[in-house]
Amino acid sequence: MRRALFAVALLALTLPSQALARGDFDPTTEFEQHDWVPIHIGPLDLSITKAVVYLMLGSVLTMALGILLMRWRLSVEAGTRQTLGETIYEIAQTQIAEQGLPTKAMSRWFPYVASLFLFILVVNLLGFIPLPLSDEKFHAFGTELPTWGIYAATANLSVTLALAFLTFFATHYEGVKHNGSWGYLKSWIPAGVPKGLLVLIIPLEVISQFMRLISLSVRLFANMLAGHMLLLVMIGLIFIFSNVFLAVVAVPVAVAVYIFEVGIVVTIQAFVFALLSAIYIGGAIEPEH
Repeated sequence: MRRALFAVALLALTLPSQALARGDFDPTTEFEQHDWVPIHIGPLDLSITKAVVYLMLGSVLTMALGILLMRWRLSVEAGTRQTLGETIYEIAQTQIAEQGLPTKAMSRWFPYVASLFLFILVVNLLGFIPLPLSDEKFHAFGTELPTWGIYAATANLSVTLALAFLTFFATHYEGVKHNGSWGYLKSWIPAGVPKGLLVLIIPLEVISQFMRLISLSVRLFANMLAGHMLLLVMIGLIFIFSNVFLAVVAVPVAVAVYIFEVGIVVTIQAFVFALLSAIYIGGAIEPEH
């Protein structure tokens, strides 16, 4: 009975209003950004959109979660709440920070990679919790209300690219700071490379540095986008073809994808992003390692 209720809730909550019309459903419209609060300063667009609201909510929840699990009413005998906080902290320290950062950089950059891990994890999880934050509206008792649905801010390339740029700038800042400009640039070139090959090696190394932006941003963006698109498509098929029998296949697949994304993908993507950030920063500080 619980599984049936869960499936029905998932069907209702992930359903975009456009799917109610036969043949009129485009899942890509769920990721379009419209200005909710227009803010334009010259050519600079700082408008608040759905993605921005999700990021704001994710930021507040990340800080609240960190304080609740790791700072509030700690005791010698840890309860469930404190144990969960200690587990997250241990993963961030031993499995992420210590795998990439040298000892001398731990005090400076551990808070960054740990916060990055927790923030991306929270934002990813928010993407699978139905919330009344939508561009679509419905009328109830004469009042226009936003529809409930799921949306992932990390399914927006601008969001993941902004996070990747933070790590990108931190990496090169620390590289120059600890090795000097020339010493850091020389570390990009493998030792013992013949001078005749430098004309090929140097451009490739420069490109590889910028490819890190791709490796960070696109991986997170593509995984979160694919999961949400698959959910929307599977549910939307029922209404596109106006055939309730498709629910026999579509709903179980959608439920399986939902469980897989929430149970595995959201955590792995946050972990990988934070781990690669630690490795990139640590490699820039101590290039020889």
